[in-house]
Amino acid sequence: MAKNLAREAVDFGFRTAYKTAHRMLRAYWGVRNPRTHGALIAAWYDDQILLVKNSYRNEYTLPGGYVRSGETPEQGAARELREEVGVDVSPSELSLAYEDTKPYENRRDHVTICEVKLDRPIELAVDNREVVWAGFRRPDEVLSLPIVPHLRDYLTAARDSSSGN
Repeated sequence: MAKNLAREAVDFGFRTAYKTAHRMLRAYWGVRNPRTHGALIAAWYDDQILLVKNSYRNEYTLPGGYVRSGETPEQGAARELREEVGVDVSPSELSLAYEDTKPYENRRDHVTICEVKLDRPIELAVDNREVVWAGFRRPDEVLSLPIVPHLRDYLTAARDSSSGN
């Protein structure tokens, strides 16, 4: 029990640090208005998409983060999937599905979304620090949630193209 309380206290400290750092970044971005490049991964299983909830953001999103120097978006997306939910996929399994730049959180956010179709159920592992929840949801349910703008555009375009619009 004492180990659980200690673990919860450490996790709380990390979540607080993530929230504080994110607020400081948003303030910095408000001054600098930088262009950032992120890669998200749309992992699909049984017509459901994997969502995550970060401790420092109000919206749901896909697993993802910045593309590091020397990385392709596919490499960055695969790395983030492993880091955020403990799932390994090869960058060669991913296909580019969406790319756009939008103003978001005081920056010009260039996002690449890569897709992967999973052929089996997977066990998700979140750290309860940066990522506090992960799960699969149907696209119509996701669109009813508070989600980041790139994810909304990606799912809306996928819905429109599947309905023939």
